[in-house]
Amino acid sequence: MAWRMKLQHLKDITDQFSPGRELGKGGFGVVYKGILANGKPIAVKRLQVMPGIQDRQFNNEVHHLMGLKHQNIVQLIGYCDERQEKYMANGSLDKLVYDQSHVLEWHDRYAIIKGICQGLCYLHEELENKPIIHLDLKPSNILLDDNLLPKIADFGLSRLFGEEQTRTCTTMVTGSIGYMAPEYCHKGEISTKSDIYSLGILILEIVTGEKNHQSSVDLSGQRFIHSVRNKWSRMSKITSRYPLLDTHSLQQVHSCFKIGLNCVEIDPKRRPPARKIVNMLPWECKKAEAMASMLLPNVSNGRFTSSVVDKESNVIGLPAHQVQLCKQQGTHFFYF
Repeated sequence: MAWRMKLQHLKDITDQFSPGRELGKGGFGVVYKGILANGKPIAVKRLQVMPGIQDRQFNNEVHHLMGLKHQNIVQLIGYCDERQEKYMANGSLDKLVYDQSHVLEWHDRYAIIKGICQGLCYLHEELENKPIIHLDLKPSNILLDDNLLPKIADFGLSRLFGEEQTRTCTTMVTGSIGYMAPEYCHKGEISTKSDIYSLGILILEIVTGEKNHQSSVDLSGQRFIHSVRNKWSRMSKITSRYPLLDTHSLQQVHSCFKIGLNCVEIDPKRRPPARKIVNMLPWECKKAEAMASMLLPNVSNGRFTSSVVDKESNVIGLPAHQVQLCKQQGTHFFYF
């Protein structure tokens, strides 16, 4: 049941949006930790106004997002022009995947990849007639609970498609540098394959532990893709990165790496849909390897023989509660 929350209450539970309560920030706002009267932690996201986004459109998007219910999607439950979601004990993925002081074991990385893929499959293929395209998948928008269960968050840029619509164009391209599909950042073309591209970058980062350094001259992360393709195409690199894994687990790493590369194909038609990716991941390593080879046939002797790269080439959660949205004097607040 959706419920409203007053701005003053948000101020009270965040110590007036104190810098000491700040959990993180991004291009669209700042996230603060709030403590409810019952002691439960929540995240409150103060979202800046986005030019070109009208109130009606914003509220419609929120209305649709509040109906999403999936273990790998941060859930919106209320509104007041503000959202509330579960507090995530482990913060966002970027805090763990690159941090050498928090070394993630391969089975954790694999579970995170699987969860993200399942969440994206839900958004793209399991809603009634209307897929949602996230348009801003990146490590800081993947939140991890105390069991490292990933939750896709921050739907500020998402697009809700009609049942007959599979692709559209926009003149206002907005997203995160290094994660935008080439056809989106160069032509404004939007489809579910836009998210698949971002997913591929995410998978490659999770598998390799290497950071996709953002550059204004490389909106689609092609330098990162080219770098990890060259370094990680041989099994020897995977073995050196994961020296304690058995043969089957190493093959699983290899399979996930190849799936990631397939997701970042320049041609959107060559990127697999979310359902196909999900159907591969749960299988045993040998079967996953066989399927990954079907996706990427240009592999020989453990090394990729890929062609030249084309030139074109924040919220948090808590123990299952609410989310809100609030607007005050030109600023939106998200409650997690």
